[in-house]
Amino acid sequence: ISNKNKERKFLKKPKEPSLIKVANKEFAFTKLMKCGLCGSCITADEKFKKQVNGNIHRYVYYGCCKFYDKQCKCGYIREEDLIKQLEAMLDNLDLDEIGMKEHIKLEVERYKKFQSGVLGVKDKIKVADIEIRNYAKYVLREGTNFEKRELLSCFRSKILLADKVVTLQN
Repeated sequence: ISNKNKERKFLKKPKEPSLIKVANKEFAFTKLMKCGLCGSCITADEKFKKQVNGNIHRYVYYGCCKFYDKQCKCGYIREEDLIKQLEAMLDNLDLDEIGMKEHIKLEVERYKKFQSGVLGVKDKIKVADIEIRNYAKYVLREGTNFEKRELLSCFRSKILLADKVVTLQN
């Protein structure tokens, strides 16, 4: 065997098996947003990064699928940043804009009944607008993918993503 072949074998790294492969993965915010630049759907991509210390971090990125414009410059946004922008949007949004106001109100009332019935908290059950906003933010941060999708699907405006910024269009 020549020296060149020995060097090639030495330099070749064995392929590491991919960390996690999931087919048909459902993401919280796909199919609910459009690209603000070209009008294509927003898709998600899941990445796993293995650190030197052995920890594995999961990252989800949302970006234009480039269906209508293959050269679209929409960019990608991390899921955490997307949630922060949606939370900030909820602060400035008229609660009637969220078609889910009554559903959220019922959930908050149900929680308050749980508090009084199980935990013994004896407060009057009154649901304020601020609690509805906070519940919607909680769903964005901690809810299941289904709950997040349900919340965003109730927005009466279209949700657009352009240049890593989320906006609403009437």
